[in-house]
Amino acid sequence: MTENPFEGTWSYRSLLNDPHLDVSFDDLRFGQGTLVIEPAPMQRLAGTLGGPGWRLQLQGSRSYGDPMTLRFQGNGLVNGEEWIYDYEGYLVPHWPNGIQQRPAIVGSIVRTIPHASQSGVSPAGVVASWYAVRQDD
Repeated sequence: MTENPFEGTWSYRSLLNDPHLDVSFDDLRFGQGTLVIEPAPMQRLAGTLGGPGWRLQLQGSRSYGDPMTLRFQGNGLVNGEEWIYDYEGYLVPHWPNGIQQRPAIVGSIVRTIPHASQSGVSPAGVVASWYAVRQDD
């Protein structure tokens, strides 16, 4: 195990923050993909986040504490257009009585600049929640 608990490959999903319980999970989907956090010097974070047709390069920081925290920005060209998102996340603590608990990160994401979407324009400032579950544990 590396001393960087975030390093590795994670299954990433994000959901819109809609409080209405009658909204289906499919309608809450904001994004999904593979999050890869690469080896990096202490307190730095580097990697990629992407799925079919999109990929963001990640740069940011990580810090030890309770909980352990990461903060990063994802930048990329998707269909020739710049995408920028900002992320903050927290490593979920280990439950002493947990059964088959996998490492997970939970956090928040904001769209930093607008970009085109199937429905027109995806505006800047939209906030969603995200989580990632380690694949390679």
